[in-house]
Amino acid sequence: MPDLDGGSPLDAAEISRLRAAGKPLFAMGSHYATPAVLQFLVARGISPASLAERHCRGDYGELDAEDIAANDRAIMCGGRILSAYLIQGRRVYCITEAVTDDGLRTATTLLFASEY
Repeated sequence: MPDLDGGSPLDAAEISRLRAAGKPLFAMGSHYATPAVLQFLVARGISPASLAERHCRGDYGELDAEDIAANDRAIMCGGRILSAYLIQGRRVYCITEAVTDDGLRTATTLLFASEY
């Protein structure tokens, strides 16, 4: 099993294998949500944790192929990972920031674009 805490980077084949198996691709660190997004999701019966789980398993929502490839490269190289989920006409972003180049990630945040 690869080290999801920034020890052993994943390669493209391992990312594909884990995604197909529905397994996490990276560690997310602490989870946060802005008050506006939290209120929006709860009012619609959507668990913020369910979006975070999709995010870490490589279901990046409404991203194009270029952005998906950028996320996969970020997993391999230690960069920021972004997902975007369209929920009742509003786009909710899930961002996991990389703290170090070796992929250490300490926080994942759900927010609207206007809150970035």
